[in-house]
Amino acid sequence: MSAQELKQAKKAVEFNRESLESVLKRRFFFAPSFELYGGVSGLYDYGPPGCALQANIVDAWRKHFILEEDMLEVDCTMLTPHEVLKTSGHVEKFSDWMCQDPKSGEIFRADHLVEEVLEARLKGDKEARGVASQPAEEDADKKKRKKKVKQIQVIKLEDDVVKEYEEILAKIDGYSGEELGELMEKYNIGNPVTGEKLEPPKAFNLMFETAIGPSGQLKGYLRPETAQGQFLNFNKLLEFNNSKVPFASACIGKSFRNEISPRSGLLRVREFLMAEIEHFVDPNNKKHHRFDAVKDVTLKFLPKEVQESGSTVPIETTIGDAVASGMVDNETLGYFIARIYQFLVSIGVDPERMRFRQHMSNEMAHYASDCWDAELHTSYGWIECVGCADRSAYDLTVHANKTKTAMVVRERLDEPIQIKKWEIDFAKKLFGPKFRKDAPKVESYLLNLSQEELEAKAKELSSEGKIVFQVEGMEGDIELDDKFITIEHRQKTEHVREYVPNVIEPSFGIGRIIYAIFEHSFWSRPEDTARAVLSFPPLVAPTKVLLVPLSNNAELTPVVKKVSEILRSEKIPFKVDDSGVSIGKRYSRNDELGTPFGITIDFESAKDGSVTLRERDSTKQVRGSVADIIAVIRDITYNGVSWEQGTKHLAEFISQSE
Repeated sequence: MSAQELKQAKKAVEFNRESLESVLKRRFFFAPSFELYGGVSGLYDYGPPGCALQANIVDAWRKHFILEEDMLEVDCTMLTPHEVLKTSGHVEKFSDWMCQDPKSGEIFRADHLVEEVLEARLKGDKEARGVASQPAEEDADKKKRKKKVKQIQVIKLEDDVVKEYEEILAKIDGYSGEELGELMEKYNIGNPVTGEKLEPPKAFNLMFETAIGPSGQLKGYLRPETAQGQFLNFNKLLEFNNSKVPFASACIGKSFRNEISPRSGLLRVREFLMAEIEHFVDPNNKKHHRFDAVKDVTLKFLPKEVQESGSTVPIETTIGDAVASGMVDNETLGYFIARIYQFLVSIGVDPERMRFRQHMSNEMAHYASDCWDAELHTSYGWIECVGCADRSAYDLTVHANKTKTAMVVRERLDEPIQIKKWEIDFAKKLFGPKFRKDAPKVESYLLNLSQEELEAKAKELSSEGKIVFQVEGMEGDIELDDKFITIEHRQKTEHVREYVPNVIEPSFGIGRIIYAIFEHSFWSRPEDTARAVLSFPPLVAPTKVLLVPLSNNAELTPVVKKVSEILRSEKIPFKVDDSGVSIGKRYSRNDELGTPFGITIDFESAKDGSVTLRERDSTKQVRGSVADIIAVIRDITYNGVSWEQGTKHLAEFISQSE
């Protein structure tokens, strides 16, 4: 079935999330963890098909990025000491805004609450005006609340209020806690069930805290991302790469976030699989040598200016034009945005339901120069599944400053250059008597000041006659005048250029991508809506082939055994279904599992060695020798050959079983 035919088939029967969830639960793609004990929100177990799908997606990711881009893969520990995450900023800033009902104690995530209430009011306004709103599935939490909501009614809103609501929703990801509190106050947003006023939003740190070791004195956290381990191994990776830049590291592993209100199945969980890349690049040259290969890829962009104007209508253009116009900051960032798009499409994401949203000015991390999220549309709305950020030199700089370890690239220059550089000198004879055993600490602090910090200290020394600073491990302020130190801007000849590389970081939430693929792949056959299909691309489908003997007659057993052995030797995942139900039912229940191919073994197979190959989406069948059929499966699954191209040399087979 062509992509266009499949698109039409999916549209023929309206998507129903309950039907999808029924299939996923019944076929054990995933299920709530500890279900026998009542479950724990935000924790899920993957069953056999879910495990296989996830493993295949990770394998495709590894090949698409690590192998094709020649990346350096690492596997870092999930336990992280407090000091590391304090330095990175996670201890202070890795938070969401929550607000509590002082009477019931119920806790809400502030931005989600504002979003839900305003969306519900807009829906009520449309109903009051007699305007048909787009049908959209809602998660169970929303449904439960809206059944009891007292403050949301079917009532017409003023036009200017409707516009305000729409602008707020377009910018909902960018509000601070204080701004969310102001919105709740202005629009009378309280507990959506009781209408009670809530406490002002306050920051809730999302990291799971733990103690490392039996004494409990070494405080730590379960990592909220895989990035920090990659940054801390930068020097080792640089040496492994023969000190050449640019290069990229990659890490695939579990991360943990103590979500305030886990919901929407795999979309907001507390333990999840991440795949992250840290691409280290010269800050003076962010061109990418393979950019020409992707420059003509057309994408849907939602830049910050569009969002800040209150609109959510994307701009469709090529990545080449997006970079040339300055909408996307640089070639390397643009290259990875295009590669993210290509990867997501290859594993089953509908390109029509994908967009790249730029972080707004008040949403952008303070150290980032640009950041775009790949968002996928589901029945829950637009969901961020991949982030792609230019993190500048922030991470390496803060860890280098904290550990007093240089994390720099040293590049020998063809021609020496003259530069001006701030330098500090000490009066050693005065330092020893003044600081005694602490003298090395003070010297180390001053020697590790950045050029910007030295310049500021020079101005302070000039204007105040002294500098004042603090050193970790020493009490009180330290004061030094010009008898102790000299800070000057000197011209130097350098034969080696030394710089801290910038980092481009694509970060993938695998669970969210998997859920989006479930929705994008799910449909029901128009002729029988009870027959559900998951149209996974063969590359990532949990099982590639269903082997179906026409009957349990002993005459067919040798052929089943022979085909099984060949599939096993070719490393093509398959299942044998020799149950007594009809072939149509056997194929139908494997369509639910996303199995793309079926091989039917009948009595002709026992005579001439030929078998029938069925394609899942179109149910078309062709016939040929076992060798030819398996070659077709291999080419379509692993070599990207289309069904039409792969089977053009085989005879069409007309079956009455479906």
